[in-house]
Amino acid sequence: MYSFLLFGVLIPDALILAAAVLLQAGQGGGLASLGTGAGTEQFMGGRQATTLLTKITWWCAGIFLFVSLVLAVLSSRSAGPRSVLEGNVPTPAPVQPTPLPLPTTTPPSNPSPPPHR
Repeated sequence: MYSFLLFGVLIPDALILAAAVLLQAGQGGGLASLGTGAGTEQFMGGRQATTLLTKITWWCAGIFLFVSLVLAVLSSRSAGPRSVLEGNVPTPAPVQPTPLPLPTTTPPSNPSPPPHR
């Protein structure tokens, strides 16, 4: 199912979508015309005739988003464990405690003479 959706639906849909977008005529202006005092008619785009390429673009974009969402859900369900705690992880070997060295107190061997006054 996953392979069919990916290779049979999503990739051909992406190719058709790319071709439909590239074949459409540019609207001109775009964001570059905003600073030149263009009216809201040009900013909002106005009413345009719906062409076959526009319909193909919208349908392919919708199919692309839907199939991508389905593939994301399918891949998250079929993935392995999400946590180390969920998998079959062997328990670590116990650590042997190492004894700390005991501090040794030895009296000084040559005591210093008292200071002269």
